Amino acid sequence: MNTQLERCPWCGNDELYCSYHDHEWGVPLNDERKLFEFLALESAQAGLSWITILRKRENYRKAFNNFEPQKVARFSQSRVEKLLTNAGIVRNRAKIESAINNARCFLEVQSSHGSFGRYLWDFVDGTPLQNRYKTLKSVPATTPLSDTLAKDLKKRGFTFVGSTTIYAFMQATGMVNDHLVSCPRHAACAELAKRLTV
Repeated sequence: MNTQLERCPWCGNDELYCSYHDHEWGVPLNDERKLFEFLALESAQAGLSWITILRKRENYRKAFNNFEPQKVARFSQSRVEKLLTNAGIVRNRAKIESAINNARCFLEVQSSHGSFGRYLWDFVDGTPLQNRYKTLKSVPATTPLSDTLAKDLKKRGFTFVGSTTIYAFMQATGMVNDHLVSCPRHAACAELAKRLTV
């Protein structure tokens, strides 16, 4: 589809990373399970590289019941202990417990707002923000909006949701289009944004 030079350079030559860039990153999402998956994976990524998490993604899906929030919310302490022996995921107790806690908080937001997607997309008035960055150096790690969303999530009991993590989540789920303008995916994601229904 894209040549390596056309793509956003952050994915380099890695086949998995390029596929993620070409098919997922920046695509506006309003699928509850996928939103929870990205929230859980971005939280697990804190302090690590995203490619590390991508390579463990299938293991995470098996370990966390395909990121069905209702199922993850019911994980017991014995399940936590079992997950800590799973070499296919990041074996960090705080991050594992955070995923379970966040699943419970996710369900509470669904209950109070009708869906997590509706809650989320209200922060951008239901329309993905279209940035027009020309260089990777121009792309921020946080924004005032990610500060606001992170603060609200923390207020609702979510953990591992700092502003940097939440901005990465916003980029991944297409709340913001941070593909460089020279990348063909910028125009593609902008077009997909027009079809988003919240």
